[in-house]
Amino acid sequence: MPMLPPQTPAQAIERVVREEWGRILAALVKSLGDIQRAEDCLQDAVARAMEIWPDTGLPDVPAAWLITTARRKAIDRLRRDARFTARIPELSHLIDVARDDAVADEIIPDKRLEMIFTCCHPSLEQKTQVALTLRTLCGLSTEDIAAAFLDKPAAMAQRLVRAKQKIAGAGIPYRIPDTSELATRVTAVLAVVYLIFNQGYSTLDRRSRSLTDEALRLGRTLHYLLPDEPEVAGLLALMLLHDARHIARRNTQGAMIPLEDQNRNRWDRAKIKEGDALLRQTLKRGAVGPYQIQAAISGLHAGSPSWADTDWVQIASLYALLFRMQPTPVVQINHAVAVSYAQSTSEAIALLDHLDEAPNFARYQPYHAACADIFARHGDVARAAQSYARAMSLTSDPAERRFLQGKRDALS
Repeated sequence: MPMLPPQTPAQAIERVVREEWGRILAALVKSLGDIQRAEDCLQDAVARAMEIWPDTGLPDVPAAWLITTARRKAIDRLRRDARFTARIPELSHLIDVARDDAVADEIIPDKRLEMIFTCCHPSLEQKTQVALTLRTLCGLSTEDIAAAFLDKPAAMAQRLVRAKQKIAGAGIPYRIPDTSELATRVTAVLAVVYLIFNQGYSTLDRRSRSLTDEALRLGRTLHYLLPDEPEVAGLLALMLLHDARHIARRNTQGAMIPLEDQNRNRWDRAKIKEGDALLRQTLKRGAVGPYQIQAAISGLHAGSPSWADTDWVQIASLYALLFRMQPTPVVQINHAVAVSYAQSTSEAIALLDHLDEAPNFARYQPYHAACADIFARHGDVARAAQSYARAMSLTSDPAERRFLQGKRDALS
């Protein structure tokens, strides 16, 4: 195996910052009490590292060095503050914390869980929760977050500023919720992580791919911090099993490859094995939730040697169980597709026919794509063509549009 070239000092610093950003920032926020101030001081510390580490080499514990330096930068900022006298108690606290750093230089308390719950606080709208999580826990730049949402960087920057101001102004605490509200808050956090995953999984460009990787990293972090929460393990298993198939979803020209035509030898067997083991372990606890059921469905696909051997009867049963837990039109669409293979297209059409009256479903692209496929297999060419045309008009992905166009053309 060829030797990898050694990292430059700049590359080494970038790697440390990328891998440790969330843990460092969370620890700083806990001691400084303000996200923006912690972020500014961490940026100062990184700039200082870029100046001296190329000459001195990386310290034994780079994250601890960055935290200590950032806290000292915070002390310097407070001393220069025009309201210095009023902030003496705050300064004293920081000096005490900085003094403790000399004793506990290699022990960095992991405050990421508190930070995740703060970023996903119910007083913030979900898009803001996602953006703030990507910025504070993952260290993504404002430009990358804006690109993921097709927003302008200036607009995303304002969103992040307003979120930090709201957290500070409303006194939203940096803490793990009480037992009485923990389950609800965990559900909200998982929804944010899964939204980040799907935002990246829906396309295959480099920037979107990084979102998928960040969601997996957040999932692993949550599982490490909340090892006894079954749905945390369920979500991580679901993302692993989905992501195992990503490389086979398009060909070298970027054209979409549907699940039934994918080369299963290209699937990532290590991720399938990890996701399957995680799912089996958490299902033993008996507290089955929606993410575990979706992971079980994805696991059945991942474990099928071919499309023809897929256990559609079990998949349809699992979707029926999921629908009892989450009676949403989206789940019903997936249930109908499974029923079309497990039983008949007639029964699937009966499940779908009334959904076009549901709010917002006229513009929900997966609904029209699913209808088109089922109508085509049912032999209703006219309705299939109409649904394909509607699905094409609702996608912004050229590769997906070409795939749907090909399916529509094949009807004749």
